[in-house]
Amino acid sequence: MINSTEVSYFTLAAYFDTGLFKYLFLMIVMSLYLLIICANVLLIVVICLNRSLHEPMYLFLCSLFVNELYGSTGLFPFLLVQILSDIHTVSRFFCFLQNFFLYFYGGVEYLNLAVMSYDRYLAICCPLKYNTQMTVNKIAILLIITWFCPLLLCIVMVSLSNSLQLCGTVIEKVYCDNYSIVKLSCSDITINNIYGLFITLFSIFCPLILIVYTYMKILKICFSGCKQSRQKAVSTCTPHLASLFNFSCGACFELLQSRFDMNNLPNILRIFLSLYWLTCQPLFNPLLYGLNLSKIRIICKSLVFAEM
Repeated sequence: MINSTEVSYFTLAAYFDTGLFKYLFLMIVMSLYLLIICANVLLIVVICLNRSLHEPMYLFLCSLFVNELYGSTGLFPFLLVQILSDIHTVSRFFCFLQNFFLYFYGGVEYLNLAVMSYDRYLAICCPLKYNTQMTVNKIAILLIITWFCPLLLCIVMVSLSNSLQLCGTVIEKVYCDNYSIVKLSCSDITINNIYGLFITLFSIFCPLILIVYTYMKILKICFSGCKQSRQKAVSTCTPHLASLFNFSCGACFELLQSRFDMNNLPNILRIFLSLYWLTCQPLFNPLLYGLNLSKIRIICKSLVFAEM
């Protein structure tokens, strides 16, 4: 038995020898990371510098874009180093740090999307009360909840995993995740499993219930309202629903792959599915909102023409 204090590194077994193609993969991953940084930073700057965008919806969007930068930074630099390396190992400290980064990103993402759905519910279903309901103090409280709750949950999760005695060092993935570390334990993991169920319910299903409830109310208003109100609701809600669906699919892929044996799938497909929620969402959101929300699109176009 290897005591947990003696495990100083982990081996990431999902990587395979790609020969000279590793430089091609390096360029693809680096280009994707740079594109994510540029797209999200651009929209953050646009929202912060334009007073016309200092509205609740755009402030919550700004929080979402900050989270995309945070989540991608927890993965992409690590991937770049591992692609170039011939030995795919990671120290214990950095493995748990990445574990914290990625789960914190996922928790903030879902809560942020839930808060955005609540904001759209107030704007569409209670337009006369919107300004009195969505005050500056309430926006600040919602943003604090969005970031603080996942922070607290992930600190407890990583602390529980760190206290386990580990009997192995091989993780069958291209990055560190909590369940892969827990599976290496040779001590009782009942508390970890119970807490894992709790954090899943709190981080995924509670926000999802709020989102489903708010959109049921929004749909009811849309079908009973005039054509103009339906078009306005669709234009503001479609990007949010597309973002939610995309992230939920990616998170579902990851949960299924973590909990069930997927060895019958090709290795490259398993790698793609495990990375989907961390690579596609940070690029998907800025492109989706930048192209679909008219205010942001107009300001971005004016910036481009001003540079020309």
